[in-house]
Amino acid sequence: MRLSIVSVVFGAFLISSPAMSQSPSVPNTAPWEQPFLPPAPAWDGASRALLRDASDPWVTAFEADPEHDESPNYADTRAWFDRLDAASDLIRIEQFGVSPEGRPIYAVIASKDGAAFDPAKPVLLAQAGIHPGEIDGKDAGMMLLRDIAFYGKADLLDRVNLILIPILSVDGHERASAYSRPNQRGPRIQGWRNTATNQNLNRDYLKLDQVEMRAVRGLVLKYRPDLYLDIHVTDGMDYQYDITYGFNGENGVWSRSPAIALWLDDSFKPAINAALEAEDHIPGELVFGTDDSNPRAGLTDGGLGERFSNGWGSAAHVPTVLIENHSLKPYEQRVLGTYVLLEAAMRRLAADGTALRTAIAADSALRPAGIPANFTADPTPAYTRTFKGIRYEMYDSPASGRQEIRWLGEADPEPWSLPFYGSRPTLTLQRPTAYWVPGHRADIIERLRLHGIRMETLPSPRTVTVNMLRLNEPRLAARANEGRVGVTVTGVTPERHDWTFPVGSVRVPTDQPLGDIVVLLLEPQSSESFFAWGMFPEVLSRVEYIEGYAIAPLAEAMMAADPALKAEFEAKLAAEPAFASDGDARLQWFYERTPFYDERFRLYPVAREE
Repeated sequence: MRLSIVSVVFGAFLISSPAMSQSPSVPNTAPWEQPFLPPAPAWDGASRALLRDASDPWVTAFEADPEHDESPNYADTRAWFDRLDAASDLIRIEQFGVSPEGRPIYAVIASKDGAAFDPAKPVLLAQAGIHPGEIDGKDAGMMLLRDIAFYGKADLLDRVNLILIPILSVDGHERASAYSRPNQRGPRIQGWRNTATNQNLNRDYLKLDQVEMRAVRGLVLKYRPDLYLDIHVTDGMDYQYDITYGFNGENGVWSRSPAIALWLDDSFKPAINAALEAEDHIPGELVFGTDDSNPRAGLTDGGLGERFSNGWGSAAHVPTVLIENHSLKPYEQRVLGTYVLLEAAMRRLAADGTALRTAIAADSALRPAGIPANFTADPTPAYTRTFKGIRYEMYDSPASGRQEIRWLGEADPEPWSLPFYGSRPTLTLQRPTAYWVPGHRADIIERLRLHGIRMETLPSPRTVTVNMLRLNEPRLAARANEGRVGVTVTGVTPERHDWTFPVGSVRVPTDQPLGDIVVLLLEPQSSESFFAWGMFPEVLSRVEYIEGYAIAPLAEAMMAADPALKAEFEAKLAAEPAFASDGDARLQWFYERTPFYDERFRLYPVAREE
């Protein structure tokens, strides 16, 4: 019933909405488009010359569709790539994982090197469909690979190898309908944002819960890409840009990989922008507004967390660019812009890949003593950004009962000057020499291995002097996030112990290229840590207890025997009325100071070797 009602509303909207009236600046509205979206400015870019005619034997489904608003399903996409693989020695398909619903996850590799890559050639990894409704990269990649194979662009492979993941979240891709992304213009049938297990893969770069992300990590470790492009479609406000992209450390701000960020700023970005502008696209930096109801309030960096591709890439020293095409631009415009960007990225790697590898090596050698963590929005703007805006107006909505924004689909001739707010760390983690993970946490050890982190596995028990961390005031999150209930602590108290680690335990040194990631994963105060994601709930459970009839006389004896303890207790009573009036809390205070108390309660089992 709901869909039929919506369909009726759509039909009425198409007839009556002023936003959909025909004018030179508004394209024809197809019946499958969301008629409530703002009008799109007219576009007739030079990149349309990339389209092949529908009669071409290698035309893609996107190109064959008269409206260029079609994206093929999983089976048809794979069949097309299989045909391309069979017809061209430059193309091969490699399966690198299997989804929760049993679908192969595959990459399409373009190379003149055969099965083994020439190590002198830079490698570009382009990933599409981590959010399957945002599938521009798949259709752009199909066109580019076809043109490399058959239409004069094989020279792109002379000095660069290309790996395309056309669909990462293959199960989400097949949960497809016309009602997946209401804020996005095309394709007409779109995949679902989350996986079959209802997980958002673009929150899983560090914790590696999902089989899809574990598979990607294996592919990255196998081929060691020099540049990683993560292709999305953004939500949010309207603006003139059709292709936006960015990376951690852009415009000289702080980065865990400063040399890589400098290369991306000085070499990559000018080349990509020039290529897009030459084909009549409007490239821009990533757009994250601070206030949806006030577009001129300012912009932010969107957060720097390592759970995202760009944050992980910065920490892992893998040059990673987050691409966010503009959801309100027509699908044709976005796909063609993505094609131009992919080709330009290959040419930039061919021209300046040696310098990028030098930057990667420099960043991989960094061993900062302090690791900034737990970033939050900085209330002070970092700088002012010139912004190409779209005109809008505010109106009184009878539905919301407040003022809402109405985008008018017209480029504002006057550039906006917007404050840009970056992020700042709220915690600095100190790098130890190594961490020790007990063998019974094989799950944690396996996640570290999946990251490619080096470690020593104990063949026999070993006793070492380490710092164990006592967790201060742990608190469970009020609700689940990505299938997990997170935990926070107000701090940690180090305790020196001679601890015996059993067979199978691992020593994880931080003197390695992924050392920053080791710290971020294993420090319980890190918001990106395994602990913060709720993977150590057992340390929050106290096992033994003591009855009041036993602890009360014991506490009285303790005060009689230790005047300093008595004074400390009385001071706490005077300072904390709530504690003084809580008999259970008072007895608990004494219990914690007896040898009967569970010494491993809230003792984090991962140790620090200083």
